[in-house]
Formats: sequence, C-alpha cells, structure tokens
Amino acid sequence: MNTDDINLAYKIRHALNEQLDALPASTTDRLAQARARAMARKKADAPQPAVRHGWSGFSYLLSGQALSRVAVAVPLLALVIGMGGIYQHEQQERLAELADIDAAVLADELPLTAYLDTGFPAYLESQQRQQ
Repeated sequence: MNTDDINLAYKIRHALNEQLDALPASTTDRLAQARARAMARKKADAPQPAVRHGWSGFSYLLSGQALSRVAVAVPLLALVIGMGGIYQHEQQERLAELADIDAAVLADELPLTAYLDTGFPAYLESQQRQQ
C-alpha cells in the first residue's frame, strides 16, 4: 500500500467511527460479522518495512541483511586499509634507504666523478665483502 491508500483508509475509518453511535444495531452486527470474515481470510502477517523516519537507517542496520553486508564489507575494508598501510610503510623504508645512500655519497671524500668510473661497481662489491 502506498501513502495515498493508507491516508484514504484512515479517513474512511475516521468517518465511520464518527457515525458509529448513529448506526442501527443490525448494521453494526453486519459490520462486525463482515470484519470477522475478513480477519479469517486475512493472510499471515508479512514483515513490516522499516519505519521511514530518523531511526530508519538504524533499524536497517539491525536487520539481518545489513549485518551480513557489514560482515563482508568490514574485513574487505580492513584488508584494503592494511594493504595500503603496508605499501606506504615499504615506500617510506625505500625512501629512507635512498636518503641514507645519498647522505653517504655527499659526505664521502671521493669526488662525484669517481662514481661515474666503470670500475666503481667492482670497488663497491669489494667494500661490501670486507664488511
């Protein structure tokens, strides 16, 4: 039922309730019997949709469907954040190592042209073996 149908039903009920005392007894008996028959044929209660006001989002969060979505989304979000954190940490470590190398090169007594020499990688390897 949409909102217009519900409003119409409330208006009809209100109009009938206003004139209830003025109805003859036979009419009220027939209305009571019709109501009893209608209630006997009524379908089983369906789950009611969430109330549409300020708490509707909160009630949706408490529903099973939302909890199952959250149960999937939270670990995925944690994984993405964790992987991003690991990536950032590795980048910081790499930058720190490069900064250490740059500082060592600038603080060294060798002229910068020595680093361009073709035998320099062999010199570095021999230095690393000695340490």
